[in-house]
Amino acid sequence: MIQNLEKAIDGDYTYVVAEIGINHNGSLEIAKQLMDLAKNSGCDAVKFQKRTLDIVYSQSTLDTPRESPWGTTTREQKEGLEFGLEEYKEIDAYSKQISIPWFASAWDIPSQDFLKGFNLPFNKIASAMVTHLDFLKVVASEQKMTFLSTGMATEQDINLAVKIFQDKNCPIILMHTVSVYPCSEELLNLRAIQTLKEKYKVPVGYSGHESTVAPSLVATVLGAVAIERHITLDRAMYGSDQAASLAPRGIIELVSEIRRFPKMLGSGVKEYAPGEEEVAKKLRYWQS
Repeated sequence: MIQNLEKAIDGDYTYVVAEIGINHNGSLEIAKQLMDLAKNSGCDAVKFQKRTLDIVYSQSTLDTPRESPWGTTTREQKEGLEFGLEEYKEIDAYSKQISIPWFASAWDIPSQDFLKGFNLPFNKIASAMVTHLDFLKVVASEQKMTFLSTGMATEQDINLAVKIFQDKNCPIILMHTVSVYPCSEELLNLRAIQTLKEKYKVPVGYSGHESTVAPSLVATVLGAVAIERHITLDRAMYGSDQAASLAPRGIIELVSEIRRFPKMLGSGVKEYAPGEEEVAKKLRYWQS
């Protein structure tokens, strides 16, 4: 599965990442079901998220009243959605059992240090973190292939982020992203995939937050080497990301269609296709 990313960068494949994120709702059983869904639909990897709550959120935010399955405050809700060491050990073991790699986006430096303990194949910079320059330097220092999302980022923001990774000789894949959840199709600006590729001379992928399949297919045709989509067991489940996710039918359809593209796109050389020459002999009466 990891080797498939090398094929994707070479232009012979599209690497599909199933973003589980926090759609597991604090349940290891749901997390495993989502990992199974990703594996069975043909995805190449799954991704989670990791936060240190008292760094990412202010005390006043955590004390805010909020009804959830875990209690009546924002802290209780966030704690309910956060996996710790034992859960990630289980995820790590299960990923090996079903042969699908996992990685995660850290939202703070201690969380990045936590993830380093699992020797993951990739790093991921969430769009929210793209302007946290100290954090970027920590991640880039690992010199591990990093997916870098560009939602909520200006060109100047991306310039600074890319320079940090280049200065550390850390390979990156820029992920065109629009950070609206769910995102309407008229906001997707998919042509930015080509813009990023031309400007930064690095591989570019697409991380979508729309509720439909078609934009990811368009992104693939536009040259996205990787597609990242949130997945869920049911878009009506509790959680802020569920509505921007693909349910089982959607992710199965998406991967199935993406895998057909190489044959459809072909070599780009304009020549007789198999069988065309015989058809030409029949139809071009003036050449007989």
